[in-house]
Amino acid sequence: MLSQHEIELRVRYQEADPMGLLHHAYYFTYFEIGRTELLRAAGGNYRQMEENGLLVVVVKAECRFHRPARYDDLLRLRTTVTRVTQAKIEHRYELFRGGELLATAQTTLAVVNRQGKVLPVPEWMRPEEQ
Repeated sequence: MLSQHEIELRVRYQEADPMGLLHHAYYFTYFEIGRTELLRAAGGNYRQMEENGLLVVVVKAECRFHRPARYDDLLRLRTTVTRVTQAKIEHRYELFRGGELLATAQTTLAVVNRQGKVLPVPEWMRPEEQ
């Protein structure tokens, strides 16, 4: 599996607050898009995982806002798998506008079954260099 992936996102009108700034809640939506696209680029598929009874849940999320993003900004999101243990996957996110760092964030995820029981992280979800 890949350990890093980048995508471009444009701040849409409905994501901006009345001041024209990207609302803080949408940053976490962007981070989820980053995780999904990292998995997709590595050949994975969330839909197929869920059909097979594997669910990935966020157990911790934090974000540091450095500069605001604005309506219609073209952003670049770098998503990196920083650590995988027996039971969790940790990601780091860096959101840029051009060369300017706007936000950094981290999430911790767990793999569970439909009953909520924590499962070991499957080997195919581990980056190749681990």
